[in-house]
Amino acid sequence: MIMRTGARAAVWSLAALAVFMLAARPPAAHAQGDQYKRYGLDAMANIVDGATDEAKADMARYLEAFPNDPEFLYVLAVAHAQEGDVDAAFEYARQAVSEGLPVGRLVAGPRRLLAPLHDDDAFQEWVDGFGMEAELVQGPMLGSVTSGRMSVWLRTATEVTVTLVVTEGGEEAGRLDGETSASDDYTTVLSIGGLEPDTEYRYAVEIDGRPYPASWTVRSMPEEGRPARFRIGFGGGAGYTPWHERIWTTIDQEDFTAFLMMGDNVYHDHPTRPDVQLYTYYRRQSRPEFRAFAAETPLFAIWDDHDFGENDSWGGPAIDEPDWKPSVWQVFKQNWANPSYGGGEERPGVWFDFAIGDVDFFMLDGRYYRTDPKIDRPSMLGPAQKAWLFDRLSESDATFKVIVSPVPWAPGAKGGMQMTPEGPQPGGLDTWDGFPEERDEIFSFLAANEIDGVVLLSADRHRSDAWRIEREDGYALYEFESSQLTNVHTHELMDGALFGYNEKNSFGRLTFDTQAEDPTVTYEIVSIDGEAVADITVPLSRLTHGD
Repeated sequence: MIMRTGARAAVWSLAALAVFMLAARPPAAHAQGDQYKRYGLDAMANIVDGATDEAKADMARYLEAFPNDPEFLYVLAVAHAQEGDVDAAFEYARQAVSEGLPVGRLVAGPRRLLAPLHDDDAFQEWVDGFGMEAELVQGPMLGSVTSGRMSVWLRTATEVTVTLVVTEGGEEAGRLDGETSASDDYTTVLSIGGLEPDTEYRYAVEIDGRPYPASWTVRSMPEEGRPARFRIGFGGGAGYTPWHERIWTTIDQEDFTAFLMMGDNVYHDHPTRPDVQLYTYYRRQSRPEFRAFAAETPLFAIWDDHDFGENDSWGGPAIDEPDWKPSVWQVFKQNWANPSYGGGEERPGVWFDFAIGDVDFFMLDGRYYRTDPKIDRPSMLGPAQKAWLFDRLSESDATFKVIVSPVPWAPGAKGGMQMTPEGPQPGGLDTWDGFPEERDEIFSFLAANEIDGVVLLSADRHRSDAWRIEREDGYALYEFESSQLTNVHTHELMDGALFGYNEKNSFGRLTFDTQAEDPTVTYEIVSIDGEAVADITVPLSRLTHGD
């Protein structure tokens, strides 16, 4: 693992230490079945709806169980700001920061809700005293990184010029200016090319010409199309839970080439309330553990139901119906740095593909164009995305092709029962079990076109497990699922899996070795404490249509 710079540690250490003391374990009054992630979320929804008294009452009750919880103090600051009681809002803001809340949370907002406090001269003078810590509100976060290019996302306090400076071996390798924009919620993505493959660089940022007192490292990807050995991580189910946020530190220590955020990354569950959506992104992006991890690990993100709409939601075939879909898409784009987003403005979505060495990854959007699974021949992907997937798979000559779904592929992975024309069958309608014809169409396409080396990834179920999916017209497909990053709630293990794990929070670790005579992919389940609890290695020779 690459050690952090002293400057960086100095900037984030005090906030990290204070929050870590809170996050080390759940409060004594906490019941493990409770959903901490929902407390502030529901209160923020009430504030947006004008029910500030209800939000304040809830926070007062929760503070009895979670004394001095900075998140609840923050919500009280927002509630009082909305009522125009700036003095009370400022006092709660001070208390929240003294209990470990990063000051950037108060700058980020949501700004509309905190506007009365932001307009207060005393508050602004207090915030200015935090200097660059308040100026760089969130980030930097690595997004799309290739063998020759890197992208860095960040959010600032005001519209400013941001400069990305990249060095290699002490010599400047690139410099790029950009602007953060209020129309993009004071974010920008700086993308700089000219990098050499599989090379370690250091990068820093300047804000309006002032160097931020820290720097970070990034390694460019192995040369595209060439054999390589590398490790990535993946997972979903990252509801905000302070005492589980330490998983980002555990993942950070893996020094992954990339990490796949596979849905339910923030849990907003309020598609018609943009301020609530922003609130959930801000509280995750401000965590010192997440900031440290994201600054040096490239992140590639898709969404699932809880960060698209509501539980088990679908968007339907239209681009702008329901009318909240484009807005949710814009908020998602403002908070990640993917290589692309579906078909762009003409065909919104979050699907995209990228490569590491000679492994291609196809990240799917299972929500924007999903139809009601109860109709005849429902679709999870929609025709445009499915055509894109088939085209890209046909064009790929990668050793392994990894198809990444936000929900499980394997029949029966969710459990329960569903009604089909053939009668009751095991499985849940929200997974691919609800879309059996389309799943069969994809699998048959692989066989008809003799596409070798396909590996399936998924999230959604609050556990980690491995599956083997037998097919009549092709090789058995292996699916690796993980979606218990920070959630409290767990899902039961399923008898049909090769193995599973739900005792602790966990993530998936994938090791690709395409330099071997028979290339392999190894899946390991790793707990929040860094324990490898189960593994399986699949050679390419097991994933071919050959004789």
